[in-house]
Amino acid sequence: MPQPTTPTQQRIEPLDVFRGFAIYGIFVVNIVIMNSTFLNQDEFAKQWTSGIDQLAERILQLFFYTKFFPIFSLLFGLGIAMQTINRSEKGNPDRWFLPRRMFLLFIFGLLHIVLFWSGDVVHLYALLGFPLVCFIKCSNKTLLLLSLGLLLFPFYDQLLQQLFSLLQFHPEVILKDQTGATVHHIITQGSYFEGMVLRLKEYVFNIPMLYGFLAPIAMAMFLLGVYLGKNKIYNTLHEFIDRIKKPAIALAVISNVYRLFFLFVLTDTAMYRTAMLRTLFIKVMVVSDVIMGLFYLWLLGWLWYNTTWKKILSPLKYAGRMALTHYIGQSVIGLFLFSSVGLGLYESFSPSKTLLLATLVFALQVIFSKIWLSYFKYGPLEWIWRCLSYQKVFALKKER
Repeated sequence: MPQPTTPTQQRIEPLDVFRGFAIYGIFVVNIVIMNSTFLNQDEFAKQWTSGIDQLAERILQLFFYTKFFPIFSLLFGLGIAMQTINRSEKGNPDRWFLPRRMFLLFIFGLLHIVLFWSGDVVHLYALLGFPLVCFIKCSNKTLLLLSLGLLLFPFYDQLLQQLFSLLQFHPEVILKDQTGATVHHIITQGSYFEGMVLRLKEYVFNIPMLYGFLAPIAMAMFLLGVYLGKNKIYNTLHEFIDRIKKPAIALAVISNVYRLFFLFVLTDTAMYRTAMLRTLFIKVMVVSDVIMGLFYLWLLGWLWYNTTWKKILSPLKYAGRMALTHYIGQSVIGLFLFSSVGLGLYESFSPSKTLLLATLVFALQVIFSKIWLSYFKYGPLEWIWRCLSYQKVFALKKER
């Protein structure tokens, strides 16, 4: 995923580990959707009743869904703040640098949607990233209040529905002529062009979720990342992790109690069937998932600095340094595995098999990253993005 750092900036290994970890979690979630789209996912999931598949589904619910997108977003905001501050301190305040970089990222995202997968978030990051540099000048209190307010506000869906109504825009009808069977046929037997048309329709269909659910979380985490970057927390990361140990653990415990209550008790109660209360309950669940994602970062950092797990976690940094390449590369792999372009295995994998497949693919990506970075300075897409952003050609191959 995007990683805005300057070519000469010294890398901070734990941040690369965080990115690598996030790449894994994102793929675990995405591959479920690649294997069966939202249009048919609930019906498709009913057939997997074995103990191992039920366990895999619980693992996905408890440890993956809505946990890794906030991590990506936080790191993106942190990266922009680090880069902006670094360039300013070096007397290189090119005011068009960030807009140019976000525009290029937006193009990456559009190509990703059209060519490989409709679930891209890179273009969303680019759109939200354009105004982000303005927030660096805000006070710490303002950044934290804005971040918290964006995260806690519960009625984005209702506001978006009102906006769509005024614009007479109805994305839910874009797939009205498609069923689970017809989507299955297009993906497994249709031409690449038919798949491209389907991806564009899926993107429009998912606009409410993209802008009513993901965008507010992304912006909230961007602002939190800007706060951390503005205060240069990365320079004293060890001390910061130790300082927030008690509140991090306390919040994780409280949020997980609610998450378990929500998943196993609350949804079967009469209160949950009341529309207003259901909206609030779901919002608290989303916030609890975000807290869990942030707790993952704290836990990884604590293990990195305080235990022998550093050796086990260290390989993640190679994937983290090539995050954008791997994020889009996972969609290429998904296209090959599930569509007529490759093996046509769409809707062939159970929850346990998709979890295992994502883990194996990511392990291969880590190995590939280690080999690639022993010869080259950047991942291939990172290098292209960097050269176009700085409007100069950087050496890709390492000097020996």
